Amino acid sequence: MTDAPVLQTYDLTMRFGGVVAVDHVDFALKEGELRCLIGPNGAGKSTFFKCLTGQLRPTEGRITVRDHDITGAQSHEIARLGIGIKTQVPNVFDGLTARENIWLAARRGRSARAADALTDETLERLLLTSVAATPVGQLAHGQRQWVELGVVLAREPWLILLDEPAAGMTHEEVERTAALIKEINRTATLIVVEHDMQFIKMIADVVTVFHQGAILVEDNVANVMRNPKVRDVYLGKQAA
Repeated sequence: MTDAPVLQTYDLTMRFGGVVAVDHVDFALKEGELRCLIGPNGAGKSTFFKCLTGQLRPTEGRITVRDHDITGAQSHEIARLGIGIKTQVPNVFDGLTARENIWLAARRGRSARAADALTDETLERLLLTSVAATPVGQLAHGQRQWVELGVVLAREPWLILLDEPAAGMTHEEVERTAALIKEINRTATLIVVEHDMQFIKMIADVVTVFHQGAILVEDNVANVMRNPKVRDVYLGKQAA
């Protein structure tokens, strides 16, 4: 891990009419990090994520990836830089099998033989080999989410942005997803947007807490959990 940021925002702002959803945010991510973005509903974390991933064009400010300005770029243009994006909107084909979905992603820029090998490796990595021939529309929710993650991984990104990857999962699926994300972090830098604090505790090192469109706190997960400001705006509401 180096000290130079691989992703950075400068004064990033997103307005919707008179509402400031992201308020002049300066953010920096180092290579090899696994950074979690948290905050209560309406805090701005999801809007910030959408600006990073090309789903929204920010009103003001800049976004750079390895000093390359991606402000306002489309999602497919950002993906070409070696960035994997998993949003809350499904990016899989229900009528195709788990293997076919992952193979289509692996085939981009590779021979069929190389795509076959990478697909098999990805299925094994995600413990999906047993359901490889099953149409995605027939899979359990957690398995479907893992296929979506497999589609991202099959492109071999160096930076991965995940939006609530454990949403709607059972406790066992959440634990499995946490283990997967930590394993992926050995070879890729990650940003994970999440609201489930139990999941955050399983995976997080440094946590960025959003509140009212701005960064409230940025610290290691233990300090964040103890921080009274965080408890007031986030943990207390969740417990209520």
